[in-house]
Amino acid sequence: MKRFVETISVVVRRWPWWTIVTMLAITVVLASFARQAKVASGQEGFAPDTPEIAASDQIRELFSTGSSEKVMQIILSGDNVISASGVRTVAAIESAIRSSDAAAYISDRSDRAGIVSYLGGVLRAAQMQGMDIGKLSDEQVKQLYKLSLQQAAPGQADYLRALASSKGRLDEATAPAGLVVVFLDTSALPQTGDDFSALVDIEKGIAATAEQHSSGGIDVQAFSMLLLMGDEFDFSAEVGRLFLSAFLIILLILGYVYYVRPRGGRTGWGAIRRTVADVALTLAVIMTAIVWMQGFGVLLGPDHLGVIGDLNQITQIIPILLIGLGVDYAIHLTGRYREEIGLGKTVAEASTRAIGTVGVALILATLTTAVGFLTNLISPIPGLRDFGILTSVGIVSAFVLMLTLLPAIRLLLDRRAEREGRLHAESFVVGSTARALPRIAARTAVLAERLPVVTLVVALALGGLGAFGLTQLKTTFSFVDFLPQDSPAVRAFKTVEEQFAGGFGEATNVLIKGDVATPQAYQAMQEAWNLLGETPDVTSFGGFAAAESPLSVVANLARSGNKKFLQAAGAAGLGSDLTVGPDADIAGIFNAAVIAAPEEMGRVLHKDADGSYTAAQFVIQTGAGEERAAALAANLRRDFTPVTDAGLTAIPTSTSIISAVIVNKLSSSQLRSLFVAIFVAMLLLIVNFWFETRRPFLGVITIAPVA
Repeated sequence: MKRFVETISVVVRRWPWWTIVTMLAITVVLASFARQAKVASGQEGFAPDTPEIAASDQIRELFSTGSSEKVMQIILSGDNVISASGVRTVAAIESAIRSSDAAAYISDRSDRAGIVSYLGGVLRAAQMQGMDIGKLSDEQVKQLYKLSLQQAAPGQADYLRALASSKGRLDEATAPAGLVVVFLDTSALPQTGDDFSALVDIEKGIAATAEQHSSGGIDVQAFSMLLLMGDEFDFSAEVGRLFLSAFLIILLILGYVYYVRPRGGRTGWGAIRRTVADVALTLAVIMTAIVWMQGFGVLLGPDHLGVIGDLNQITQIIPILLIGLGVDYAIHLTGRYREEIGLGKTVAEASTRAIGTVGVALILATLTTAVGFLTNLISPIPGLRDFGILTSVGIVSAFVLMLTLLPAIRLLLDRRAEREGRLHAESFVVGSTARALPRIAARTAVLAERLPVVTLVVALALGGLGAFGLTQLKTTFSFVDFLPQDSPAVRAFKTVEEQFAGGFGEATNVLIKGDVATPQAYQAMQEAWNLLGETPDVTSFGGFAAAESPLSVVANLARSGNKKFLQAAGAAGLGSDLTVGPDADIAGIFNAAVIAAPEEMGRVLHKDADGSYTAAQFVIQTGAGEERAAALAANLRRDFTPVTDAGLTAIPTSTSIISAVIVNKLSSSQLRSLFVAIFVAMLLLIVNFWFETRRPFLGVITIAPVA
């Protein structure tokens, strides 16, 4: 290491101009690549290689997304929303929406209104009894609510309960929140080529209309995944603001650390100019290191070497880290250079001495820090792996530039000042610059000098507490972590998660792959469907799971009395009770269903080019949210055991399940990465101290405080 550092110091001293030209030429080349950087949107960088994520991708490829309905939820919250004010607010919201421009997109059906609410039973009962909802009392509303639950069909009663907060006491007709659900028909959207933006605009209009009806006792919030994804939050702009904040903070710190007191002929203006020059030079070199990192990121990216992916939300914060990490090199190098000048060395001697003495320590710091970030390579999360690689590249870039470009520029500037007698070396004598922090640090050494045993005991005790705290850490992951927490859409999302277990719009898919057009597969899917009705967090009405599947489409066609379908399906072996025998022609049943309901079957059944049915899916209404998603996935795998026993695969997946998978992967890898980082850094230090001083145990002692 010493030879490497000595070589750098010699090159900088003898050929400073060539050093500067070389570094700037590399910077220009890398800057041209940095301009090609692409930032990936969404959460692709957080997706490990797991069956759940693969299933989610395959579902998008295999099945049509022809559902013309989108769900929007309007949340009413207060002390108790099952009240007279709650009824009036719900009625006012529905009336306002149906009178707005969004009325054309409300999806009213024969079996369900386009707007339903937790107080739907109360409104119907009041209408049947000729009661004026404007004159209802709280007690009357409670009585009507209880009556509506008692008299509703089992499935309808379950539906109404699902629209009220899970934290309420519905038997007492009290709830802190309730939902008004608006179904939107996307097929009615104007053909503009941008359905997403058009639907977001419609939902924003509905949200504004509904939220106008917030009152002193009831707060109204609108929520949908489209509103959440369409929230006008620019992550890159937020990173830019954080970068500027970090830049300004470092600017102030450097101004304090680099401050030179007027002394030895240096005037006050001269001291300020020297301080500003060193601060500007340091920040310029750090910015150059960031350009290098961005350029190498593109070179390592998918358009060139393919080592990493495109920049993502994690890697966008690396420049902020480099400001803090890179400035450390500059402070050490500049501080040592000034000390050597203050001791009477010439500019060339001081530069060589500073690089030679501080350089070895900086190499060790660079290696150990880079290794620490590179341990992310064992992470199953692609975004974290890319983050580790790019951060290490940035750290090495900062090291190279701080040991070459910064001293080369300073050498040229100070040589000129030295020749003209304007260097004023006396102002760099130890004690002449801002040394308050070193003095404070030196005073803390008294503890180790006078009370070494007590210091060790306290350190070990604190370390033990830290180790205990480490075992209590919990890993969480949610896509809303990358959105501002004060955003109305995020607040509404959290309300839906906490009060309604994920909300009415939550759906969980189960992808089934294999030959699904066999009697055994059909019977296995029927058995799984029956098991779903008793599964926690699966929405069920009258004991039957609310799930869309090839079987549910077949059942709906049979119940509707479609004669052509019944004739063809009956000939293929479908019984009147919707069961099939061992000799049934399942492909024939599916063919008849596809002819009768092509859109519905296209959403749940896949047919290969050769005409065979090789995949199906269940789209299940669930209410687990992110908190219970892992348990839901385990329960669904259990329910679909008959399907897997029949030789098919069945993989449950959803946004919440994928988040749970990511959390599990992060939890299993974070401690491993930490231990690997500490162990590898310790080995590097042991090897260094062995060759430098023949005292390898110093490496263990050095890493102990970090561990």
